[in-house]
Amino acid sequence: MSSLLEIARIIIDSGWVPPRPIILLFNGAEESFLLGANGFMRTHKWRDSIGAFINVEATGTGGLDVVCQSGPGSWPSYVYAQSAIYPMANSAAQDIFPVIPGDTDYRMFSQDYGSIPGLDIIFLFGGYHYHASSDTVDRLLPGSMQARGDNLYSMVKAFAESSKLKNDHERESLGDAHDYNDEQAVFFDYLTWFMIFYSRRIALMLHSIPIAIFLIMPFLLRMMNYGLYCCFVTLYDFVKGMILHATGIMLAIIFPVIFSILRLLFSSYGMNWFANPYLAFLMFTPISLIGLLIPRTVFRVLPLSQDVSILKTSKEALSDEARFWGAFGFYALLTLAYLLAGFTGGFLTFFASASMLLAWISFYLSINFCGHQSVRWRFETYFTAQGSSLVWKSTVFYVIPLIPCLTHSVYFGGALVQFFIEKIGMMGSLPPPYGFYIPDIAIAATVGIATGWSLGPLISICGNWLARSSILQFLLHLGVIAWALSSQFFPYSTDAPKRVILQHSFLTADANQIVDSSYDVAVVDSNSILFLLKHAPEVAKELHIGPEFSFETANMSSQRTFMAIFPVPFLLSRSLKFPAKIDSILKQYTHFPYLHTNNLPMLSRDGSRRVYLELSLGSLEEVWVAILNITGPLSNWSFADNKLSSPETAEGGPPSYICRLTGASHENWTFWLEASNSEDLRVDVAVLDPILVDETKKLKALFPAWADVVAYSSYLSTYIF
Repeated sequence: MSSLLEIARIIIDSGWVPPRPIILLFNGAEESFLLGANGFMRTHKWRDSIGAFINVEATGTGGLDVVCQSGPGSWPSYVYAQSAIYPMANSAAQDIFPVIPGDTDYRMFSQDYGSIPGLDIIFLFGGYHYHASSDTVDRLLPGSMQARGDNLYSMVKAFAESSKLKNDHERESLGDAHDYNDEQAVFFDYLTWFMIFYSRRIALMLHSIPIAIFLIMPFLLRMMNYGLYCCFVTLYDFVKGMILHATGIMLAIIFPVIFSILRLLFSSYGMNWFANPYLAFLMFTPISLIGLLIPRTVFRVLPLSQDVSILKTSKEALSDEARFWGAFGFYALLTLAYLLAGFTGGFLTFFASASMLLAWISFYLSINFCGHQSVRWRFETYFTAQGSSLVWKSTVFYVIPLIPCLTHSVYFGGALVQFFIEKIGMMGSLPPPYGFYIPDIAIAATVGIATGWSLGPLISICGNWLARSSILQFLLHLGVIAWALSSQFFPYSTDAPKRVILQHSFLTADANQIVDSSYDVAVVDSNSILFLLKHAPEVAKELHIGPEFSFETANMSSQRTFMAIFPVPFLLSRSLKFPAKIDSILKQYTHFPYLHTNNLPMLSRDGSRRVYLELSLGSLEEVWVAILNITGPLSNWSFADNKLSSPETAEGGPPSYICRLTGASHENWTFWLEASNSEDLRVDVAVLDPILVDETKKLKALFPAWADVVAYSSYLSTYIF
């Protein structure tokens, strides 16, 4: 909101007169299934006048302000590439975003209720405080808002002044298919310094070049002197080198995963790296490097199909040649796979293969410059007496052209690991026995991918030197030391808190009767409630928990208990229920939420019946949301334009239909439900009230500073119609 207000102020103060009107939309209910954007696009009179939009989002308190979605077509990303002062965009994010369990208002404007060209721009970092009580202004990462504001103002001007900006009627009447409906472009920033942008058509040509070079190279190297058969044998050896390189990349991922599992077998809790992300790099990067180098250690010389006596070249030279072109072919093949799959993230592997090609040329020229004149590149320079003195010089000439690629890979890979670490604390607590291992495995695999991806291009030349036993032992010792040190670090801190849900549940029977009261406690990461209670003794004491407490003896809370915060319950497992007093709530409220019929059921000839209902929220001071969970032969309802939502299933129960209601608490809500037959309709009601009774406030205050507690009251009731 503040960034949009600043944009409005700057537009007025600058004297710039926009050639087209600019709408600043401050809509709410984004977290409630995008209701605000949905309402605007369905009902507002300005909805058809929009020519382009910029959706400003955040998954944290600042950092990189990345374009995660762009479209329809390539025009919005082109405008961004031309106008952004601090470009932070990556078309690979568009490949990943659809599989992430999240959503933004972007969908309402560009997909569901229109094909408006637009951008989805999201703060990526500071996720420790996302949707937490610690998400305050002082947590904003320095410089983030200024960079966002500079980019937004520049983009607003660029969109408003573009000749391609057309409203819905103009787009339909002029049929601008070329401008808006062309395929997604490829774009990415380089360290936020500048943007690289090219169309899908150019990508089809450009991203096909590496695989063509890989297939042609054996013929260029062998055809003139050794004939066609030798060319195919050389290609076969290159494929062996590709398989060996792919094996190294896979082991770079598998080794840290195995290491993380072994570490947890000797630890009572995981996620030691959560509050200290550098621990993840210290623990997993050395082990990942070992996996990357293992193929080099096992196969010092690649099993060759070429005849050494005919080529008059050493096995070592031919082996290194096959390794290099095999690694090049690996990245070329991935680039082609991205292209054929229709994704736009192939620039990552294309950048690697193009950089390796430049490094090969540089390496070749350095050898010739040092006196080894040859028509083709010969790796035997490494193994001659004179050549051994040139190893370091030649290696430097190989590495220098790779520096831009390596820098970008480290930048992108490091950002990816940091993003996942911050988000893992709110990804949910999966059921045992595997749920305890999932976060560490996920981070270990991500670090492995980043390591293999960043250092893979170096291995083809530097592998012989790096795969020595002394270096492998050093890496192993470094990983083990980091493992030992990690056990001394507590997973959480005030800057990286553990998320805890404290729900004071009231089970009601009618408008003024409380049947039961309980505290339902849940966590949303792999360190269970027992870990929380062990390190929060005051909370355990208040809940009357003794040292022998365990999950086997505890009362468990079902997912239905947390229905008021749907769909969050799907992230919870092994939540606990503790008894609570009823007296305080009876002093605070006289009436509670209650659902009842307000008309006689209407029967149809086909056997269906319609039940008319009214929901009263009682005397609650403040209501955030009310949830209806309907099971039974439901065939229609009066919500959502009389369209049923997709059914949900929780804990193996029957399919149910969920409806979220928001609005003023002093008003009664009337609606109808239609059943396809005479079987009962069951309606579970959960009403969330953020107001706490004094006992709950006291319990919340006992939690340690490293726990961020979301506390609220939930009123639960069940009805049969």
